Amino acid sequence: MMDRVPVFAFVRDAELDQSLAAAALRVTARGQYVLGEEVAAFEREFADFCGTAQCVGVANGTDALEIALRAAGIDRGDRVATVANAGYYTCAALGAIGAEPVFIDVDETLTMAPDALQAAQADAKAVVVTHLYGRLAAIERICAIAARRRMLVIEDCAQAHGAARSGKRAGSFGLAGCFSFYPTKNLGALGDAGAIVTSNLELAARATALRQYGWNAKYDVEQAGGRNSRLDELQAAFLRVKLPRLASMNAARVAVARRYCEGLRDTDLVLPQWYGDEYVAHLFVVRAKDRDALRARLNDERIDTAIHYPIPDHRQRVRTPCRTSDLPMTDAACDQVLTLPCYPGMPAKSVDRVVNVVRRHHAAKGGVRAR
Repeated sequence: MMDRVPVFAFVRDAELDQSLAAAALRVTARGQYVLGEEVAAFEREFADFCGTAQCVGVANGTDALEIALRAAGIDRGDRVATVANAGYYTCAALGAIGAEPVFIDVDETLTMAPDALQAAQADAKAVVVTHLYGRLAAIERICAIAARRRMLVIEDCAQAHGAARSGKRAGSFGLAGCFSFYPTKNLGALGDAGAIVTSNLELAARATALRQYGWNAKYDVEQAGGRNSRLDELQAAFLRVKLPRLASMNAARVAVARRYCEGLRDTDLVLPQWYGDEYVAHLFVVRAKDRDALRARLNDERIDTAIHYPIPDHRQRVRTPCRTSDLPMTDAACDQVLTLPCYPGMPAKSVDRVVNVVRRHHAAKGGVRAR
């Protein structure tokens, strides 16, 4: 029986394992475990990588969104534009603040549609732009619209480490960029971790206070809404080891995505489209009108899949449902998206196995076009 093909797997790398072990020993030998030299060094290195002046390490990506929004001045009752097809993470951050999401539809890229943002009548104070599945949103157009409407721009870069357009990297376009370093991310820690990048020194100072109870100095609480959300010293050391490898890991993900696109281009699946460095293949997500049947076929062939994300935010049970016509592209996408296996080091034969099963499935229903 053939082995299962996982959606994601950590491919063992002896040299990386040794480097991570050495980093752990470096931290334990120093005996400083909270906001020490490793965090400070990673913050400098990641800010340089993103092309921003500052980086503030926090505990996870959702905290990064909440703290960045608070540091930008978003408060209870404020309205914030965002998309509804990205897993509810922004809504969780807004809920913690008491702010209200204003949902904007997506376009064919499955990221925020600038035209929909332009047409929105809501008076939003800020917009959270999610670079989804490793693909940069139309961030330049969104920033231009936001500037005309005096909205702050916060980027959710949790799935876009290293994605770039015209030499600018994710996180450097808006007022601040928010990152998750969950282990499966393009740049992943060995546990939860996150960061905020910005070139606004005042926002960086407020975020630095908010991640540690709102302190101006120890036990001197200056900022309301503070919490304990510090990047762990050990995780910072691991991230410093992995950051120089990010470009090669992204290239390996993109190579898998290109192999899929070549093998599946004459099926009736909607495949990711991208140009240059704007896509780092965090996930390889297709759209299939018969998603559930295709997923069942793949499972029968011992190929794992996932759905990112099945329930749009405006239809979650904690919210009052919107009409279907409010977000037609979002609703359609959530009914059709399917994540195929994609990870650095995924064997070419595994990619081809997935491709062959998908092609046979579509051929059986007349969905494969002649090459």
